[in-house]
Amino acid sequence: MTFDPTVEDLLRTLAPQVVGVLTRRYGDFAAAEDAVQEALLDAATQWPAEGVPHNPRGWLVQVAGRRMTEQVRSEQARRRREELVAGQIPADRRSAPGADAGDQGAHDDTLALLFLCCHPVLSPASAIALTLRSVGGLTTGEIAAAFLVPEATMGQRISRAKQRIKSSGVPFRIPDSAEWPARLDAVLHVLYLIFNEGYASSTGAELRRVELSQEAIRLTRAVHTLLPDNAEVAGLLALMLLTEARGAARTGPHGELVPLAEQDRGRWDTAAIAEGVSLITAALPRGPVGPYQVQAAIAAVHDEARTAADTDWPQILALYEVLGRISDNPLIILNRAVAVAMMDGPVAGLALLADPPPALTGHHRLYAVRAHLHDLAGDREAAAANYRIAARRTANLPERHHLSLCAARLATETER
Repeated sequence: MTFDPTVEDLLRTLAPQVVGVLTRRYGDFAAAEDAVQEALLDAATQWPAEGVPHNPRGWLVQVAGRRMTEQVRSEQARRRREELVAGQIPADRRSAPGADAGDQGAHDDTLALLFLCCHPVLSPASAIALTLRSVGGLTTGEIAAAFLVPEATMGQRISRAKQRIKSSGVPFRIPDSAEWPARLDAVLHVLYLIFNEGYASSTGAELRRVELSQEAIRLTRAVHTLLPDNAEVAGLLALMLLTEARGAARTGPHGELVPLAEQDRGRWDTAAIAEGVSLITAALPRGPVGPYQVQAAIAAVHDEARTAADTDWPQILALYEVLGRISDNPLIILNRAVAVAMMDGPVAGLALLADPPPALTGHHRLYAVRAHLHDLAGDREAAAANYRIAARRTANLPERHHLSLCAARLATETER
């Protein structure tokens, strides 16, 4: 079954808001998510034919609410559960709103849902995976790709996390200041991964999923409002803004991928760049310096270069050296190898990739970077071979097309 892409994007944005509303109202996260999934399926089949309702969120709340009622009544302990639910609902909210009634708390509910999924009863890996599924709307396969693990493993991890949330009885609310330290790292990591999936989609026919990156920015702004003096929160928001500022220039007129060095920098969002630079400039002196601040600083150096040739590679390499000491993200190795190549030559960059960590083995970006560096070194045959491997290993169609074209270009040049 295929769905209208516009409706699908809207439903992806609304899903965490509706789960949040129902979790707040009924106090059962797992049941709320199941009911919302059924309501989303109804909407995906009805709205393209009948039109999107005036208040689509209210429609979903009403339909999913009915599903929850049906689920509760079908259980053996129906009476006990209904009494419990009735005791949790404030008197002024015991009637379901009309399908077109507004819900002013929806965005706050999304933020509360974010923190519920990042509760310390879960391991950091499980909390992040569950939040990406419930708040970010990513598929299990997309989350598995972000964690570099098999999809079946990720599916089991998410299922176990849901059960732990259900059995823990944790309240659905934004935590107070004393609870922040135990959850903040997971919250920021989730937002970072949601943004990355939006900016560079791991699968599908589109290079970007703008709705995901924009939602990540919105939620990060909300966290920044709650914690305006936290340097890493400011750093993450700056990183998103500075990266998203280049988004429009990443694709050509037919949706094809445009590498950073070839982008029309006149299409970059100067307002987003100015805001991002201001945020990271103010955050760095506050310290302690964390990985999001360093990545934002790197993005700022790229964004402030008027041309690719003007890029301050010595500063970028120095920042990657710092980042490598405070973060264990294996993808940093790839970016650092490019910076080394720009400073000391492509052979030096390739040397850093001779023995990559296991998490990078088989990852398409490893082969794409190797291909690029072999190309810079003049080894067209090795470059073409690595581009072909990278193309086979990516599930994003524009990226695959770009890598395949690079391989074909080099193969043609080799034959001459």
